[in-house]
Amino acid sequence: MTRTVATLHFLAGRAGAGKTTLARRIASETQAILICEDEWMSRLAVPVESLHEYVTAAARIRSVIAPLTADLLRAGVSVVFDFGGNSVRDRDWVRSVFQQASADHVLHYVRTDDETCRTRVRQRNELKPEGVFFGIVTEAQLDEVNTFFAPPGDHEGFTIVVHDPSPGPARGSAFGEP
Repeated sequence: MTRTVATLHFLAGRAGAGKTTLARRIASETQAILICEDEWMSRLAVPVESLHEYVTAAARIRSVIAPLTADLLRAGVSVVFDFGGNSVRDRDWVRSVFQQASADHVLHYVRTDDETCRTRVRQRNELKPEGVFFGIVTEAQLDEVNTFFAPPGDHEGFTIVVHDPSPGPARGSAFGEP
């Protein structure tokens, strides 16, 4: 029996860049399993009100997601992480997951201007989309989170696909649309 080499897709981009919308599209087009950290956070974590609370909850969730994802990849099932690409440290963690499973990978970098990202976060705060909304993100929190964002570079050795979405509100289920 020939084993299919699965791919772990993961995303990088500022908060509000359109990562969730893109992740859902990739999962649909590639028939992959979508793992959205925001969905897990909204269902399993207490309401997140600070960066510290987010980091603590994310670490617990990722401790469950990593072995599950490695098992799926080893079984030949591709996976899309709607998270994991925003810092060098996060990307190193994702690398450990796909390397452990001897799987392929693609890092999708969503390059979106700051004002578009801010507009989308304000829209998400207003709409509170079920499944991906785990608390209001203030302008101050957005600024704090984005200080940790580091665009991926070729020197990191990932297969990178750059996406330059059009400005304006993101479309898709991440913002309450079908």
